Amino acid sequence: MMAVWIQAQQLQGDALHQMQSLYGQHFPIEVRHYLSQWIESQLWDAIDLENPQEEFKAKRLLDSLIQELQNKAEHQVGEDGFLLKIKLGHYANQLKSTYDRCPLELVRCIKHILYTEQRLIREATNSSSPVGGMMDSMSQKYQQINQAFEELRLLTQDTENDLRKLQHNQEYFIIQYQESLRIQAQLSSLATLPPSDRQLREPALLSKRATVDAWLTREANTLQKYRLDLAEKHQKTLQLLRKQQTIILDDELIQWKRRQQLAGNGGPPEGGLDILQSWCEKLAETIWQNRQQIRRAEHLRQQLPIPGPIEELLNELNSTITDIISALVTSTFIIEKQPPQVLKTQTKFAATVRLLVGGKLNVHMNPPQVKATIISEQQAKALLKNENTRNESSGEILNNNCVMEYHQTTGTLSAHFRNMSLKRIKRSDRRGAESVTEEKFTILFESQFSVGSNELVFQVKTLSLPVVVIVHGSQDNNATATVLWDNAFAEAGRVPFLVPDKVLWPQLCEAINMKYKAEVQSNRGLSEENLVFLAQKAFSSSSNNPDDYRSMTMTWSQFNRESLPGRNFTFWQWFDGVMELTKKHLKPHWNDGAILGFVNKQQAQDMLMSKPNGTFLLRFSDSEIGGITIAWVAENPNKAGERMVWNLMPYTTKDFSIRSLADRISDLNHLLFLYPDRPKDEVFSKYYTPPLSKAVDGYVKPQIKQVVPDFATANPDPVGGNPTYMDQGASPAPVNHSHTYSMYPAMADPVLDGDGDFDLDDTMDVARHVEELLRRPVESQWGGQQS
Repeated sequence: MMAVWIQAQQLQGDALHQMQSLYGQHFPIEVRHYLSQWIESQLWDAIDLENPQEEFKAKRLLDSLIQELQNKAEHQVGEDGFLLKIKLGHYANQLKSTYDRCPLELVRCIKHILYTEQRLIREATNSSSPVGGMMDSMSQKYQQINQAFEELRLLTQDTENDLRKLQHNQEYFIIQYQESLRIQAQLSSLATLPPSDRQLREPALLSKRATVDAWLTREANTLQKYRLDLAEKHQKTLQLLRKQQTIILDDELIQWKRRQQLAGNGGPPEGGLDILQSWCEKLAETIWQNRQQIRRAEHLRQQLPIPGPIEELLNELNSTITDIISALVTSTFIIEKQPPQVLKTQTKFAATVRLLVGGKLNVHMNPPQVKATIISEQQAKALLKNENTRNESSGEILNNNCVMEYHQTTGTLSAHFRNMSLKRIKRSDRRGAESVTEEKFTILFESQFSVGSNELVFQVKTLSLPVVVIVHGSQDNNATATVLWDNAFAEAGRVPFLVPDKVLWPQLCEAINMKYKAEVQSNRGLSEENLVFLAQKAFSSSSNNPDDYRSMTMTWSQFNRESLPGRNFTFWQWFDGVMELTKKHLKPHWNDGAILGFVNKQQAQDMLMSKPNGTFLLRFSDSEIGGITIAWVAENPNKAGERMVWNLMPYTTKDFSIRSLADRISDLNHLLFLYPDRPKDEVFSKYYTPPLSKAVDGYVKPQIKQVVPDFATANPDPVGGNPTYMDQGASPAPVNHSHTYSMYPAMADPVLDGDGDFDLDDTMDVARHVEELLRRPVESQWGGQQS
């Protein structure tokens, strides 16, 4: 099959123009030309653009593309080769700079180019056979946008030709008009001549004047028609421009902003702005060309006023084109990198704002300054209603002014605020039960600049996503809940910063699953069983049927204002504790599927009782924020032949900072199989800490190990022999199907709560306890040697 690029180069007319419009700074046509074979041999379609985990594949392709370009550059020789070498090297740097942070955008761009070329070739050859697959919906949408740009280009070229023709005809009209004035002057001068001379010359001049005046009358009507026709064509162009601008600004750019908002909850990256910028630049270029044409038409009208409706029409066109360019400039002043949405005072933070049309409109020739201010929700509402806020702010930001910089290689105009810090915050009166971590602010970025030799002056403003201001790290989890709810459930075009008070449970599941996968950095999200467990916790329900929860709603109060029944924490606080623990200490085990996690005590007991002794599972503590416990099945030491489920006191971050989960599991010899039947070493051995090295300089390094006193033996089923600590200690009652058990009697120990889990506030320090356990055998050993 002939290469796509070879066929693409044979396209003619409109198809060729459409193909050429695919290329620009975002992807130069020279790169397509010199790397055509390599580009067409890559598996671009194998990369899922909606899956952020595919980014590493896209990064490999970007690196390979740059390497291919550099290799091609190095092999250029001769005088022409020298220039090409420099050019290809420049393109390599440009592509790296453009796509290094968003390699999936490169894949999106090249897929779009290849799909479009293939479609153009199919249409040109009238072939029904696909050349490498069908266009996806994204490419179809891009193609519609590109086709509209091609139509706008042709319309603008047509009006340019008409304008030149009008100007030429008007110039000739003025010459003829001057001729008419000259004839009139000659006729006037005849009065000074003798009557005989006047009679001799006057008829010829009168006849000539009549001819010229008749021509001028006809031509004046023709010029007026030309002007009206041109104005009508401009009206059509502006109508299409508005439509195209609406698609790009109100659909594509708004979708990008929505993706950016969801990325704040851990959704896929919003993607680069380069394709959007290329569209906005084409809009700016087309608008500016038409604006200049309308102004030239107005100049021609002033040069030669002819009575009629054209003056009003031109005023209307000028007003419309100014509105269009104003909307474009103000809408494309955007926040490329949002400030953190949980903002701690006295802490450095960053943000980046960008003007997508800045390079095309030469705004950088007089670089504008951008100012950042923090404002309240009420001030944001007033700002959007154009009410006078008298430059009010709700706090003081240090380093809040920044000059926009133009980056030649990427053609971007942006301001990077690198060292902002919120020095103080002024809070408003809160409503009802609202806490400080539910109060929303926003960072207002504003600037002013001129376009076209100060012809147009723009004041631009843009608001960041809502931010919650905290003064202490302990407020972080509640502030994160406010941000999560806002990012997930905000509706487009809302009044700042209204969100629904309640949402359907499946909607909330989608939001917390997105957050969980991002925080834990895992492809393994929450399963349907996990979500049922969470629904049971959220709604105090016992139903195991997912369908029972699909139409249920959860209010903001249930999510993070009211404590769970019998607990002193909210649903979100518990879930956030699980995420934090998993992110910091359990990530590999969660990814391996070793942690069931979202299982309650009764479920754990039911699952384990059908398994051999020594089978264990890992579940998140119900009663502890950020706790995980081990449940295992073993013999009841007080009743031969009876088995029971034991639960270990929950581990928290503090415990894992002393000894890892894998090492703790390794220490406990009575744990044999991870539920359902996997030998524990097969699952966890790759995470065990290697044995300590030999003594150095005569010193032996001590080692911390975990011991469960009742099970401090290598034998999970002790039979006979000397009595163990477990034989002598208090034992739980026999198991039944309505209870599960802790290591100690549920009612006898004052440090246990009602569920039999430990309350860490009332227990001894874990490290001291471990050291004490380690000390005992060492003392007895040395004591034995001394005696």
